[in-house]
Amino acid sequence: MESLKAIFSKYTAFFAGLLAYLGIWGVLVIATVDAVIPVIPLDPVIATYVYKDPGRFWLYCLMGAVGSSVGSLVPYWIGRAGGELFLLKRIDRKRLEDMRDRHERGEFFFIMIPSMLPPPTPMKLIILAAGVFEMRVPLFLAALFAGRMLRFLILSFFVVRFGPDIVHLFGNLFREHRTAVLLTFAALALAGLAWWWWKRSRTPKN
Repeated sequence: MESLKAIFSKYTAFFAGLLAYLGIWGVLVIATVDAVIPVIPLDPVIATYVYKDPGRFWLYCLMGAVGSSVGSLVPYWIGRAGGELFLLKRIDRKRLEDMRDRHERGEFFFIMIPSMLPPPTPMKLIILAAGVFEMRVPLFLAALFAGRMLRFLILSFFVVRFGPDIVHLFGNLFREHRTAVLLTFAALALAGLAWWWWKRSRTPKN
């Protein structure tokens, strides 16, 4: 146990030094790398940046969303190249068909809704599935960016309001009340889209 604590302390110290070295670009770098190989939880990173510099919260959210979207192209193309048999090595046929049904009902929300949610959402598996199902790349990037951006904006609001400890509180809440959290995020996503559509319909056309 002590050796594990020592390893974790060194791991944490290493990334703390790395983020200090990267400065404002730390969010973009970590988000991009984390989308390929999880190295450090992204939400606490963004929460720390926002807490220390709340005036630029929008920039950290933007960099996190862009990094996550670009980095996710790697597992997306792995899934696309590997095909259905590649995915069946990780899940059974029934789960694959369930995912395919959700994808066909709404490609955009197939990616957007899960990308708004924190761990333990199996995001890497969903991204692999998007590649296997040959989801169009522009739509994939748009959905992932929208979900991540909304997630980080909500996170930033709570961090500014309640402090960075909200990350751990929300993580515990998601594990214990997953269905309620999923429904809340879905309602927020639908409300945001409805507002966007309403604003767009009221904009005069040239």
